[in-house]
Amino acid sequence: MSLKSFAAKIFAGITYRKIRQWANRPVETQEKVFRELINSASATAFGKDHDFGHIRNHHDFTKRVPVRDYEALKPYVERVVGGEENVLWKGKPLYFAKTSGTTSGAKYIPITADSMPHHIRAARNAILCYIHETGNASFVDGKMIFLQGSPVLRDKNGIKLGRLSGIVAHYVPQYLQKNRMPSWETNCIEDWETKVNAIVEETLREDMSVISGIPSWVQMYFEKLHARTGKKVGDIFRNFQLFIYGGVNYEPYRARFENLIGRKVDSIELFPASEGFFAYQDSQKEKGMLLQLNSGIFYEFIRADAFFEENPDRITIKDVETGVNYVMIISTNAGLWAYNLGDTVQFTSLKPYRLIVSGRIKHFTSAFGEHVIAKEVEEAMRQGIENFGGSINEFTVAPQTDPGEGELPYHEWLVEFGEEPEDPEGFALKIDEALRKQNSYYYDLIAGNILQPLKITKIKKDGFADYMRSIGKLGGQNKVQRLSNDRKLAEELYKYKT
Repeated sequence: MSLKSFAAKIFAGITYRKIRQWANRPVETQEKVFRELINSASATAFGKDHDFGHIRNHHDFTKRVPVRDYEALKPYVERVVGGEENVLWKGKPLYFAKTSGTTSGAKYIPITADSMPHHIRAARNAILCYIHETGNASFVDGKMIFLQGSPVLRDKNGIKLGRLSGIVAHYVPQYLQKNRMPSWETNCIEDWETKVNAIVEETLREDMSVISGIPSWVQMYFEKLHARTGKKVGDIFRNFQLFIYGGVNYEPYRARFENLIGRKVDSIELFPASEGFFAYQDSQKEKGMLLQLNSGIFYEFIRADAFFEENPDRITIKDVETGVNYVMIISTNAGLWAYNLGDTVQFTSLKPYRLIVSGRIKHFTSAFGEHVIAKEVEEAMRQGIENFGGSINEFTVAPQTDPGEGELPYHEWLVEFGEEPEDPEGFALKIDEALRKQNSYYYDLIAGNILQPLKITKIKKDGFADYMRSIGKLGGQNKVQRLSNDRKLAEELYKYKT
């Protein structure tokens, strides 16, 4: 055992005990965070506009601070972008994380001196929890790759601007710098395909032990490695032990990954966003990710099925239930207040608070009243692959409301297969059956002959990547929308049908 791996095990034990301290006192931890947030921002423009000086509890907060999305918060953000101080949080942000908004254009998410350390600490603690539980720390001696955006930052009125993953690249600890891949020069390449090709050449002969990134783009890296060498990734990197991912559910990609790797490797799921680092997988044995309750973020939850009502209930963690689909609302030490992140979550455990990401409140299929969510289609796809084999590179689901005379409407699944299942018809029927078991509304629509079972439209190899390239969103943190309630995405993907 190396000195570095020995030290990692000791540090992992210390960190795990600290995590348990706040995880075992969840309500008190969140109440403390709430008080600190309100007190710290009471003198800001937002705090004054919303009478923070008279907020004593969550009830007071809900009366004074409505739920907002980015568009509603934008007037305050624009003041911060313009260089004004003490608007949403004390002083000025350290950074703006620039993201692509579907309705707001470019979004500028503030990251402050108070919030930045939590992004770094949560990612580190996810790995330390893995080391503590498994006793495996040997991977710290190998090379680690993080497929991320360019670390090149621009200046916006005295505040650094870039992608979150590029900002985080500036905070890689010194003791990991020698292990970190790719090189700074390669990481700065903007064009994604050029960058991945350069990473392949740079890492091909290295001892890679940890690989991290959004599954769909890591898959591209693996496929390029295989094309370059004709070998399985696990044969190229014999000490590859750990895959760290976030952004999308890994399960639909798992079969393809394991085929490309040639064996199973452990994985750690993360739930990061520009707005905050919310959760990470703290156990290989338990389902879900540990909600970060002491990271300068106060959480509220609204039942997804009530979200679009006039005044839906906003509850805190002490009132949530397992298995319920909630919209997650955050208030943070970066100056986001009762902010609708857009993600929906379900709790898998309340002791401690663990959750899964179930989808996006705006991304669903409910053209017929079924309200199918991402978690349901991803689980259905997993069961289809488990029962009939094959693998997928990417997929999305859209309603077909007008299929033609004499034909019932249906859900259209646009799928790019890595390997096609042996029985395509049985595969489609299994997916439909799995979806009916999960969603009673969908079951009733099929049983009542309102809908016919789903149909699969095959997309050619690299079709999704070609589509993402065509809209300027190839690689990095960009993700394919899993569900639509209209046919805009489906019609675009028709250009890439087999």
